Amino acid sequence: MMIGDALSMPVHWYYRLSDLQRDFGMIRDYQAPKSLHPSSIMSLASTARAGRGTQAGDVVGEIILKGKKHHWGPAHRHYHQGMQAGENTLNALCARLLMRSLSRVRGHDTVDFLAEYVQFMTTEGSHNDTYAESYHRDFFANWAHGVPVDQCAGATGHDTASIGGLVGLAPVVLAIAADGDVQQAVDAGLRQLRLTHKSQPLEIFAAAYSRLLAQLVYSPPESLGPLLQAQTPGLGKGLGALLGQAPNHQDAATRVVGGLYSPACYIEDSFPSVLYLAARYANDFEAALIANTNAGGDNCHRGSILGALLGAWLGLDAIPSRWRQGLLDSPALGQEVEVFIDRFLPAS
Repeated sequence: MMIGDALSMPVHWYYRLSDLQRDFGMIRDYQAPKSLHPSSIMSLASTARAGRGTQAGDVVGEIILKGKKHHWGPAHRHYHQGMQAGENTLNALCARLLMRSLSRVRGHDTVDFLAEYVQFMTTEGSHNDTYAESYHRDFFANWAHGVPVDQCAGATGHDTASIGGLVGLAPVVLAIAADGDVQQAVDAGLRQLRLTHKSQPLEIFAAAYSRLLAQLVYSPPESLGPLLQAQTPGLGKGLGALLGQAPNHQDAATRVVGGLYSPACYIEDSFPSVLYLAARYANDFEAALIANTNAGGDNCHRGSILGALLGAWLGLDAIPSRWRQGLLDSPALGQEVEVFIDRFLPAS
């Protein structure tokens, strides 16, 4: 999950592949972002709430991302300005925050998570990212106006149903499914999602993702493809057939990710793209994440979901050691993962 995010970070939301190739070539390892981002529209985003708008509001700069509002005004400013190679973006860091909460209280305590989330997001210097998705901005706009923290999820907007909303679900799904109850894991994933998102369409995809992840860990199939195909009803016409054909595809993955499906964040395209990459590269974690990164668009959040699914399917040994060790905070992250495993995951 962390690897897919960090690998894509320098080219997150690149929408012209020619720009990606010009700036980085084929990305196979962690790199730092460029200062200028040819596809960036951060200057059009509201600093007061979700979506687009003016830079007059101070949710960004005063409530969250303290001292970083100046990055939002200039044109073509990279979303992850000044971050280092192997560093994780904000949504992945929030997933890590949830993992620590689960381990500390030995279960899913939404009160504990929300307290940690508010402290993390409102503490200057707690992270190095310079961008926060719409759902973070709406949450803290509501929080700043005195809305109870468990009711701060923003109203449904055009970008609420985005794949970034799924990034934080893996820790709670894995923890709650530890006794083998897949439906309880799905319910827990939805409970976590609703803390920050109000979106019935997003919940359909969140349930499919949660079910997949829980089944991969606690009742793994003999083959990944059929399990992926079993999740496709209701996720898009023709998706099941596409996944069945995916292992035989020899052309560029961008014919599908960025061709058939938009590479943007919207869940009706981004989640099918993840399933396609998982089906096509079911036995090659490295090739899957490289293909995802170099397809551009919302590759960070797709990469988090893809990495979680294929990591659960293939196991630790399938993940290149250079990627595991190259994460910027690898030693501390490794310790947190070990604690989580000791708390929740059954011994092999």
